[in-house]
Amino acid sequence: MANKREIKKYVNALGASICESMMSAYYNIKGVNKDAIEQAMGKVLGAIGAAKAHANLFFDKKEKDFADKKEYLAEKRAFFKALFAKIVNDYNEEIDAAMKQFNAAIPAEIKQQNKASVAEK
Repeated sequence: MANKREIKKYVNALGASICESMMSAYYNIKGVNKDAIEQAMGKVLGAIGAAKAHANLFFDKKEKDFADKKEYLAEKRAFFKALFAKIVNDYNEEIDAAMKQFNAAIPAEIKQQNKASVAEK
């Protein structure tokens, strides 16, 4: 990810897509564990909020704290590269946990039907 705007777009797009799928299953599949799906959606929404909040951090050093502008820019670039990598990694871990919880909420017979339909294609 190159910048804060791209991080936020990625987080929103992926989270919205996942929540849409979860809501579809919640309302359209009989026998799902609705409480587990609600909790999984809460995790997704929490991950979105946390990622967006962490993306708003600023580099706390000033150019005068460095020998020259080149050193300042290099340090600032490294800071944001590490920050954005951590945000994406933490976000993906939360999404993985939510997806595991969501998948566990789906009845086994529905999972088998889905596997069979994928195998036919």
